[in-house]
Amino acid sequence: MSEISPGSGEPRPNPRRAIDRMAPYRPPTGGRQELLRLDFNENTIGCSPKVREFLATSLNAGKLPTYPEYSETRRDLAAFFGVEEEALVLTNGTDEAIQVLVNTYLDDRQECLILQPSYAMYRFYAEVAGADVFALDYNPDTLAFPLEQVLESISAKTRLVMIANPNNPTGGSISLGAIERLLKRAGNAGVLIDEAYFEFCGITALPLIKQYPNLFVSRTFSKTYGLAGLRIGCLLTQPENAALMRKGQSPYSVNAVAAAAARVAIQDQEFITGYVTEVLAARQLTEVGLEKLNIRYFPSDGNFILMDLTGRAERVVNGMRERGILVRDRGHEIPGAVRVTIGTREQMDRFLVALKEVLA
Repeated sequence: MSEISPGSGEPRPNPRRAIDRMAPYRPPTGGRQELLRLDFNENTIGCSPKVREFLATSLNAGKLPTYPEYSETRRDLAAFFGVEEEALVLTNGTDEAIQVLVNTYLDDRQECLILQPSYAMYRFYAEVAGADVFALDYNPDTLAFPLEQVLESISAKTRLVMIANPNNPTGGSISLGAIERLLKRAGNAGVLIDEAYFEFCGITALPLIKQYPNLFVSRTFSKTYGLAGLRIGCLLTQPENAALMRKGQSPYSVNAVAAAAARVAIQDQEFITGYVTEVLAARQLTEVGLEKLNIRYFPSDGNFILMDLTGRAERVVNGMRERGILVRDRGHEIPGAVRVTIGTREQMDRFLVALKEVLA
């Protein structure tokens, strides 16, 4: 049988309408390895030494031909998060947590409420599902969470609400009291509280899980724990919800190395505490440095800061890259906005020196 060339004019399958009308997501991930990566909110020093030792010495090639087993990882992570083992869904990063949640609770043309700007995967997976996405803006002047507007916008049509706490890229967070108001207002609609940056702010909705059947909390090992390359996270909710989501989830979506590494990572809380302490000190140093440079920024509860560089954003992004430092242009969401990940104090000193040079 002869092959059909792309330009042969032969018919091809038509995509679903939801896919056809989507804008593609293009993460700028190329050529980053040799640079100071302050663009993706990753851990800037690497994972725990205990995880590195495990990866170097404990991987057994004999286990690679077999499908992964998750019982020990589920047990240990559930105990760590203080939930029942049946309340935890192990996922391939937060992205799969969002995907599984959407696949379970959001149907074609049903309404999903999100905030903007926020994590792009909320809209991405909702649109893939063919849902109607209703997006509310953060306050344009302060980037504060518009709680009252969100409460007013939740209606009988709303099936899912997805919120990052703290929010990326704005950096702000909402209180447990505000989350409870959202849960009560949402009724039968699911509410996702994405806690990717929990360790830097300390606010978690996990204690509310037993009280609210519509609450879903996601956690990731990609940020504080430094395991972004392994892709592992989890979704926590009431056991009945978790059982439903596992029905529609690939049974082996998390690889065996990632599952084992997560178990090791949570055992080294001394490393996590030390890293978070360093980042919080570096964040304060960066704020002082930005003030000296007369750069407006938005207060952040995460490991990043969003700067207002109106009229200078492109020059800063390009100039920093020329100096071996990556920062993230968020101008497509907020004109003139550039986000910088907070690393160590030494790394942020280097960032501030380079920024001063670029702006001179």
